Amino acid sequence: MAKAQVGRALCICTSLEEFLAVHELATKYDNFWATVGVHPDNEDVQEPSLQDLLSRGQMARVVGVGETGLDYYRLAGRSIAEMEWQRGRFRTHIQAARQLALPLVIHTRSASDDTLAILREQGEDGSPSSAGGVFHCFTETAQVARAALDLGFYISFSGILTFKKAQDLRDVAAFVPLDRLLIETDSPYLAPVPYRGKTNNPSYVPHVAAQLAQLRGLPLERIAQASSSNFETLFKGVLK
Repeated sequence: MAKAQVGRALCICTSLEEFLAVHELATKYDNFWATVGVHPDNEDVQEPSLQDLLSRGQMARVVGVGETGLDYYRLAGRSIAEMEWQRGRFRTHIQAARQLALPLVIHTRSASDDTLAILREQGEDGSPSSAGGVFHCFTETAQVARAALDLGFYISFSGILTFKKAQDLRDVAAFVPLDRLLIETDSPYLAPVPYRGKTNNPSYVPHVAAQLAQLRGLPLERIAQASSSNFETLFKGVLK
């Protein structure tokens, strides 16, 4: 990371069982922070209660709630109606984030309509009382991006942006306002070109930034400056 001039990383929690390991990373290094949450795809894990999220969310160096959201991509023969457990879990995370005044890290796949509807239902509208957050590893349409932006959320792009067949996503990335844009790994997945297929890591983030710079006709340094500033604005705890 240091050699690649990547100064900071947010370590994402996807189950309560792994939280202590994720949190240990954040407390071991002064340029790492953590989130607390249970990924919507994780089924055979401890179901998070509101208190589970609140207690862990108050710990040092925890600056966000998630990864949370909805994922209807792998229904395994179930109907969307049968995924109510996911929607209930998502609501619990939103409520925790609002009580903690921490931003949400949103995962949505094949479920954008319900994701946006539940955020609105829970009062997420970009107002001062909203938790806000980021739609991470964004792969949705321009329409979904505009709706997320209207609710006050940030949009984060991963190595997918560099993939040959991702022109639609590059078109979305070209119009997202510079002050609402983030970059990420989604490590260990989705390493950018020229490392596609390898285990991803934060030292590869500059390749995503370079793609954004090319798309927007801006110097790479401007993308780096904007994404760093946006990170500090969204995850306020990193400045404490």
